[in-house]
Amino acid sequence: MIDFKEKANLIWKVADLLRGDYRQSDYGKVILPMTVLRRLDCVLAQTKQKVLDYLPKIEKLSDSAKDVTLNKVAKLNFHNRSQYDFAKLVADPDNIAANLRNFINGFSAGAREILEYFSFEAQIEKMDDPRNDLLFQVVKAFAEIDLSGMETMQMGYVFEELIRKFAELSNETAGEHFTPREVIKMMVNVLFITDRDMLTKPGLVKTMYDPACGTGGMLSVAETYLNDLNPKAKLEVFGQEINPESYAICKADMLIKGQNPANMKFGNTFTVDGLEDEKFDYMLSNPPFGVDWKKAEKIIKAESENKGFAGRFGAGLPRINDGAFLFLQHMISKMKPDGSRIGIVFNGSPLFTGQAGSGESEIRKWIIENDLLEAIIALPDQLFYNTGISTYVWILSNHKASKRKGKIQLINATGAKDEELVKEGKFPFNRFWQKMPRSLGNKRKAIAENGNEKGIGLITTIYGDFQENEFCKIFPNAYFGYWRVTVERPLRNDKGKIVKDREGNLKPDSSLRDSENIPFLRKNENGKLAPQTIQEYFDREVKPHVPDAWIDESKTKTGYEINFTKYFYEFKPLRALADIKADILKLEEETVGLEKKVLA
Repeated sequence: MIDFKEKANLIWKVADLLRGDYRQSDYGKVILPMTVLRRLDCVLAQTKQKVLDYLPKIEKLSDSAKDVTLNKVAKLNFHNRSQYDFAKLVADPDNIAANLRNFINGFSAGAREILEYFSFEAQIEKMDDPRNDLLFQVVKAFAEIDLSGMETMQMGYVFEELIRKFAELSNETAGEHFTPREVIKMMVNVLFITDRDMLTKPGLVKTMYDPACGTGGMLSVAETYLNDLNPKAKLEVFGQEINPESYAICKADMLIKGQNPANMKFGNTFTVDGLEDEKFDYMLSNPPFGVDWKKAEKIIKAESENKGFAGRFGAGLPRINDGAFLFLQHMISKMKPDGSRIGIVFNGSPLFTGQAGSGESEIRKWIIENDLLEAIIALPDQLFYNTGISTYVWILSNHKASKRKGKIQLINATGAKDEELVKEGKFPFNRFWQKMPRSLGNKRKAIAENGNEKGIGLITTIYGDFQENEFCKIFPNAYFGYWRVTVERPLRNDKGKIVKDREGNLKPDSSLRDSENIPFLRKNENGKLAPQTIQEYFDREVKPHVPDAWIDESKTKTGYEINFTKYFYEFKPLRALADIKADILKLEEETVGLEKKVLA
């Protein structure tokens, strides 16, 4: 198997040629489009001559008709009818700029559009300087890199590794979290597990969508998974991406794989839904964490207010500095009435941010009360290239299996407990993650991909079994709901007497005002969850301590939150004082010994 890191490093070395002429943060403007060009050139190499030989036969056809015909000759969704390839470009260094433009213009329309999103013409003009021969040197360096034998997944890794490095150089790390392939594989496993029998049927056609598709990694892994499961099935993939370079790379990937590149749309998903009338069987996404939606605020608010649930954002709007729930509502709006499944990566914020009545809480309320949330999987930290924070995968369905209806499954796949057991020598390995031999940015951990006893296999099994254990808790939907009530106490005058208004009602003392979150459910005498009322809780928990208190019912709000860590918390008794004292004395002895060695 070809080492994608080796290829990425070879390409990365080409950037050394740009030093002095380009700022480091601008290296990607040259390296990324040149990588795409070289990749397309390598893929077309076997059929290039056949295309050129066939060209005289279709001279009188329109350009669009030529594209259709020559694509068939190339046996791909694209072709190049220029006389040039990278070898011929290098053979004529004196005319490198004109020949390179000729080569680019020789691509079929879909492939040419990809290059336009890179705005590469400006870079050709900049590098075409006879004083340093930079354009020729760059083309020559790429001509020596063979990208022909690489699988699309490996090529996707190369692109993401390059983009990660360029992002680090320019400090553009906020919100950009390329999804590690093992995380995508785990999500795809969980997303498809309930449909495996159906997915093995011959001639099956299913659709998948990613509203923040980046370079198309999630879509590629899902397509590969389904092909491995059922070679006679087809997964049609769709996506939208706001970053022009990532969009161009994604579209190039779709071209090479034989997918319909027209299914990939460019632009801001929030403001212009490029696939407005489409619904999908499956959806996967890792939208940017904490993305600010202020630029799109006017359009989003107008849709929410004017269309309500007939639009995409009827459940509510989150805080302006975190659009995570906007992505999820957008995806939910694209569910098919007869059943769709969603997998989305979030940070911890959507679990609990926002009090009852806030946008986030109202969105959680809508999702949970409509029984859309199937499971949440807590992942280890340090999994992503550009962030070390903890992440959570939400799984949603509008066609839950009967055993899952009215319930939410929480899976703790952080491996934190296992790591403690490993350190204590009580368990040989961490069942969920393993340390990487070499860090990739902030990524120091990887979810194990092989075997059923750990990593992807274990998470998939826990999800599929749907049984409580040390890593899995299952709760009814109502468990996450609560009432936020305002508790008032009477205002008293200087003599301590209660003050009333003209109607004889007690006047509240705002300085003594308090709030209580009252869960919908509580554990009864048998340790089982049972419904409770606000009054029951108030009489039991509040009245005994403040007999003169009452609830202002006009201020009561309903909220939902998922305090994931609390549900898996295990009490650890404090260490004995004698053990702590023994450790301190041991450290003192070691310190004294070191001092003697230093002073000797």
